[in-house]
Amino acid sequence: MPDFTDNLKPLYDGAAILEHERSRSLVNIDELSRHLLSRNGFLERQARVLAIIEREQLFSKKQQLNLSRPERYHLGLARAKALRRLTRKHGWDFEDYRMAEYLTDEMSPYFLHMSMFATTVREQASDDQKRYWMPKIEAWEMIGAYAQTELGHGSNVRGLETTATYDVVKKEFVIHSPTLTASKWWNGSMGRTATHAIVVAQLMLPKKGHISQFESYGPHPFIVRIRQEGTHLPPDGIVVGDIGAKYGYTSMDNGYMLFNNYRVSHSAMLARYSKVDQDTGTFSRTGNPAVVYGSLTNVRANIIMHARLILARAVTIAVRYTSVRRQFRDRDSKSTTEPETAVLDYPTVQIRLLPLLATAFALHYTGDSMYNLYNQTRSGIEKGDFTELAELHSTSSGLKALCTTYAADGIETCRRAMGGHGFGGGSGLININNDYLSKPTVEGDNWMITQQMSSHLIKKMTAAVKRPNAEPVDATDELFKRYLQQQKARKPADAVHWMSIDDNAIVDAFQWRAADLTYRAYQDRVERKKPWNSLLIQLHKLSKAFSESIVVTNFHASLRSNNIPSETSTVIRDLYRLYALHTMDTDARSFATTTAATDSTLDALSDAILKLMTSIRPHAVKLVDSWMMPDYLLDSALGRYDGKVYEALYDMAHRQNPLNRTVFNWDWRSEEIVLGSGDGGKLESKL
Repeated sequence: MPDFTDNLKPLYDGAAILEHERSRSLVNIDELSRHLLSRNGFLERQARVLAIIEREQLFSKKQQLNLSRPERYHLGLARAKALRRLTRKHGWDFEDYRMAEYLTDEMSPYFLHMSMFATTVREQASDDQKRYWMPKIEAWEMIGAYAQTELGHGSNVRGLETTATYDVVKKEFVIHSPTLTASKWWNGSMGRTATHAIVVAQLMLPKKGHISQFESYGPHPFIVRIRQEGTHLPPDGIVVGDIGAKYGYTSMDNGYMLFNNYRVSHSAMLARYSKVDQDTGTFSRTGNPAVVYGSLTNVRANIIMHARLILARAVTIAVRYTSVRRQFRDRDSKSTTEPETAVLDYPTVQIRLLPLLATAFALHYTGDSMYNLYNQTRSGIEKGDFTELAELHSTSSGLKALCTTYAADGIETCRRAMGGHGFGGGSGLININNDYLSKPTVEGDNWMITQQMSSHLIKKMTAAVKRPNAEPVDATDELFKRYLQQQKARKPADAVHWMSIDDNAIVDAFQWRAADLTYRAYQDRVERKKPWNSLLIQLHKLSKAFSESIVVTNFHASLRSNNIPSETSTVIRDLYRLYALHTMDTDARSFATTTAATDSTLDALSDAILKLMTSIRPHAVKLVDSWMMPDYLLDSALGRYDGKVYEALYDMAHRQNPLNRTVFNWDWRSEEIVLGSGDGGKLESKL
């Protein structure tokens, strides 16, 4: 019902404020957007798909935060089905479909079907298996899940307890869960939706001459029907269900599953790289055994590439809101009528948000590099060349840990920087924060998987020490050989001195620190033979430092390209410097102890960072605009493009909140909860 509040206006006009913010920057948003988001027609696709999605009432986000978890799964499945129908209706290709999922911003119960499930079959199935399965997968005649992690084992794939024992007589694999902790766990789409699953199990084959004795050949993927056609109920020998409430992913049915000597055919084992002879049970392998982890590497690569958009989204909301939000007058002002200060003008807010803005751009260029590395490696693997697989595995592990930490921590930093309203539903950060909390642990805990990069680096350094005259095969080899040649004569240049900044010296500092930390790890592990577990904290720091050097190197390389819009190149260079110097300042000690940077450089960092933030501040709103985050995706009163923050917040509370449509009985002496309902205290029976 209309009331007098309909005519009230906020003290500050948010629309006018953001218009002024945009008018004082010369950054060309359209050029910068095309520079950031031109791959695969992203911008055109986003506009085209968004126009369709926004017309569909089912995809309205207004009441999502007020739904229970079962209701969110119901809605998620309804939307997943609707997206498939819209795909057919509008002739969308797979990238259009992915764009619709991105804009809907909901972990769909169908999501794993075309990501991990289809990718695993495409990359690890034999030609005959692909001819049979891929048409069914691509026609959505089935819905697949990826069942690898278990209740007792996640990152340690080699420790999985589920077994697949080959029965030579019946020519079948017997899949079994020998313990409770062998239960498949966390597997998306498996709880209530999936009809099939890739089940990763320990391959158990008969010992030579002993048909009743078996030995493990490590984890291998099997494709298994987990629910019966028609009834959608599990067959005898399988127990499967949803694991229940989680921090986020409320629309996704993450599942559990156990097997009781469940038999599948010989053809269930994906057999592109590993085969079991149907008659003898003899095992044979072609190619690199590490390809069994190909789906994990694919997911990690995608996580790295997606991190920039997640962080950019949170920063967009925070920058726009803190530009509109006014709080306190300047303490040094003598005027009593001076308006309050924009929150983003406070250095204590800038130091939290502007380095994150710079980080979003840094992640963009590293995401680009990761995209190229992954596709280059996959192309080689398809031709039988596995030489770059170790590098891909190492890089994807280290960068996944770094990038997801940046994004997850960055979302929370943005929320806090927005003050009290950042805690509310109007912030637009509740879903993104809860959902993204999974990323630092999914596909390998961020502290655990850094060992994979560090182990690879120690091997590379060992080779460089033992064969100093060997021709370098990649950039890491070149760095390590240069480090060993210059190690005793190191004289770092000033990256920051008297407020001048040397971009090349910054790159050198990050690369030298990474090489020096690698050499120290090599000495401790290879020369001094220290136990691996005693080095884990050191190795985590090494992976972080090396990953940061990759990000800085990629960002710097982009400055030398011709792709940066001319009007914006100075601002992009300032963002590069802010990311690098803020990162350096955060861990100044490691740059000092490795002689990567001079004392004068480290002493000058604070002033240089403050100067950079002052330069970037007028462009902040246009820089976040360049990520082209539509209001539908942001779903945020605080981050609206038009700046009408307070009008939107009040509308959500006063007009849209269903709780305000009910009158409650406040009197403790009455068991009635809703006034006039006469429910007689029946609430307990509903719990």
